[in-house]
Amino acid sequence: MIICKNGNKLQIRSAEEWIEIEAWETNALRVRATRNTGFSDENKGISYVAPMDVECVAEAKRGSIRNGRICCEVTGDGVLGFYRDGQMILKEYVRCKKGRNYYGVCLDIAARQYRPRGGNEYSLSVLFEANRGEKIFGMGQYQQPELDLKGCVLELAQRNSQISVPFYVSNLGYGFLWNHPGVGQVMFGNNYTEWTAEAIEEMDYWIVADENPQKILESFTEVTGRSPAFPDNALGLWQCKLRYSTQAEVLEVAREYKRRGIKPDVIVIDFFHWTEQGDWKFDSECFPDPKSMMDELHSMGIRCMVSIWPTVSTKSENYAEMKARDLLVRCERGLGYTFDWMGPCAFYDATNPEARAFLWSKAKENYYKYGIDMFWLDEAEPEFQPYEYDHYRYHAGRTAKTAGYYPSNHAQCFWEGQRAEGQNDIVNLSRCAWVGSQKYGAVVWSGDVESSFRAFRDQLSAGLNMGLAGHAWWTTDIGGFRGAYTDDPEFRELLIRWYQFAVFTPVLRMHGNRLPKILIPGKLESGQPNELWSYGEENYAIMKKWLGIRLEIKDYVASLYREASENGSPLMRTMFYEFPEDSRCWEIDDQYMFGSKYLVAPVMEYEVRERQVYLPAGRWKSIHDETEYDGGQTITADAPIDIMPVFERMA
Repeated sequence: MIICKNGNKLQIRSAEEWIEIEAWETNALRVRATRNTGFSDENKGISYVAPMDVECVAEAKRGSIRNGRICCEVTGDGVLGFYRDGQMILKEYVRCKKGRNYYGVCLDIAARQYRPRGGNEYSLSVLFEANRGEKIFGMGQYQQPELDLKGCVLELAQRNSQISVPFYVSNLGYGFLWNHPGVGQVMFGNNYTEWTAEAIEEMDYWIVADENPQKILESFTEVTGRSPAFPDNALGLWQCKLRYSTQAEVLEVAREYKRRGIKPDVIVIDFFHWTEQGDWKFDSECFPDPKSMMDELHSMGIRCMVSIWPTVSTKSENYAEMKARDLLVRCERGLGYTFDWMGPCAFYDATNPEARAFLWSKAKENYYKYGIDMFWLDEAEPEFQPYEYDHYRYHAGRTAKTAGYYPSNHAQCFWEGQRAEGQNDIVNLSRCAWVGSQKYGAVVWSGDVESSFRAFRDQLSAGLNMGLAGHAWWTTDIGGFRGAYTDDPEFRELLIRWYQFAVFTPVLRMHGNRLPKILIPGKLESGQPNELWSYGEENYAIMKKWLGIRLEIKDYVASLYREASENGSPLMRTMFYEFPEDSRCWEIDDQYMFGSKYLVAPVMEYEVRERQVYLPAGRWKSIHDETEYDGGQTITADAPIDIMPVFERMA
């Protein structure tokens, strides 16, 4: 093994492997390894960073590279260890008989394990020592209550309601990005951590060390991108249901809100307003004059969003051309269909620039020219049937190797199209994301989750961990998407509790498939009404009250969006994000901060009318009755059905 300096890089070469470590942003290192003859020129989820001056030492049996607060040391047998201000934060896991890492065992487990897949591709496992007492947060969105991911096993793949963004923040003062867009798994075990990739040409990860989570996230979003400016005219209520089936229905809902003195900022037209999947245009029978619809909505100060699916039915007017031009996701075997709902379909290939240009041309001609402001990028994972990733191939490569690119490229399609038209207030809604999607103006929502208190509890952890993975713009379907009957008392209470929570999230958005279904002859069915007044006068009064709270803090919410654009801070923040020195805050997973000012304690159980709330050091005031409290204590807060405990930070 040879350890050497190459400019500002530390390189380790042997007969089996090349390793390269280089500075990549302040206090951060990029680490790559391969069994091929060189490294690719792909940056994957991170952007290019100009070479930086580093302290680099290369000797016969050791080497090191230091960039600010982080240092990587390499032993003569190629084992990597990382230090923050001289303290070990991460080290590769090795159990071998030879070299400096002899542990008195004969397991012969190497830190980096390659298995040939054919050509230049390998499957890969990378192992790290498990740090006692470590807590791990981020990694995107998983449907589980666990906020601290230590002890969890996570699939690195995109599914409906699951979003893999493989970056975590550790309480040991570092952040770690697994810079692979492909499918794999991570196990944050108590005995060791293991990252696996099904198909790679090189190992690639990025690690940063700094004083607190805010600084770590600032560095991470510096190299992956930050959310753009968020428009003030989308900070209020977004009104949606499955589904507004006609132009007349859309306008009647908008007019009724106006009669009641309420202005939704956005009204959303859900799926199957179109003719066939992949036609990407209004059904003229149901939406005969989109231009006049948009003119009336705009006159009321309401933006309009339409659903765009990436599916292309075999019956679509665009299917034959797209297939002939290789603009569709390929199948490795079989008939070439990747989705089957209302008939066999294929997905357009978002990783193909030509396919993106084709889709935008249709959206521009059939929606944008009428004044449509925003696009709802549903099915953005995409939702393969089945989720057998080795069965599909993108323009970018085999899906098992490139899956993460799809949702980011799909968001990029509309961001670049709208920017080219001169639009500056771009906000779209996406069901999926990967590293860097945030820079394309996408609000990510948590997918088609069920309408239950159990699912509601999962959304709190999902939103907080998405924020720690760099995605500040996040939302949910208020009340959940599926399985709710509108007259069910438990659901009506769930809706109120979820709505209160949503007021203190980035986007306040009514949506859901409410039962029983409404059948529409010759068309896809619709769900029950889902407007604020649809659930009885008592619930209407509560939701209207909480909408008033949202509007009262509108300027504050706008300031949080500006902060996200400036330094990457999420709007929804774990308690430790604001209070990293308070050990209690690293343990709390059922309350959060909305920015630095408001402590929010959602009520996430049926018929619960009080809850425990921990107030960190300082002075706090209830927004409901202005009672003031000293921090550093746990209180019992009243929570009748019309109140969710929220406390304003006084000092």
